[in-house]
Amino acid sequence: METATQLLIAGGRDGFGLDGTAYTEVVDAAHRAPSWLDGLASAYSTYGLALFAVLMVIGWWRARDQDARRAVLALAAPALTVIAFAVSTGLKQVVREDRPCRSLRVITLEACPAPGDWSFPSNHATLAAAAAVALWFVSVRLGAVATVAALAMALSRVWVGAHYPHDSLAGLAVGALVALPLARAVSRHALTAAGFLGRTVRLRPLITS
Repeated sequence: METATQLLIAGGRDGFGLDGTAYTEVVDAAHRAPSWLDGLASAYSTYGLALFAVLMVIGWWRARDQDARRAVLALAAPALTVIAFAVSTGLKQVVREDRPCRSLRVITLEACPAPGDWSFPSNHATLAAAAAVALWFVSVRLGAVATVAALAMALSRVWVGAHYPHDSLAGLAVGALVALPLARAVSRHALTAAGFLGRTVRLRPLITS
């Protein structure tokens, strides 16, 4: 039997009216899909965010000795992504939308999160979109790869049943809208920051000697 606290936590909003039919169609498609496709989607949904970290490291590695501005942007990318995640998490607590797998009680590829783990917006989609935007400032090629990966992440979260489509779309929007102005601000001051970091690195041996 659920406790009063559990019932209170579970009392979130129901997002079915926005695109619940589309959600059930995607979940049904996942059940009919080949097992290898479901396995791939589940694995990417769970571990795919690591790809964005790898792209950030690649961006920094390529720029570190050739382009100080881009190297600073690559170093800033994780911070911008974390800020977007914080905004997304705050929105979850304000909107308090129940997970579709909980309110609809459907069988999904991914285990349904516990009550109180709200659905809107998708944190995974937010992180992916913020990382993609930040990477565009580091490298057009890396940004393009990250954008495709972010769209795939948003789709995978619906495919495994963790989110409504509007949750993933909102996550993409939040990530992009938070990261874009921050990345522009970092870009404007990147050379100054690079000079400061350069002086810090050169002084470090003197400080520690």
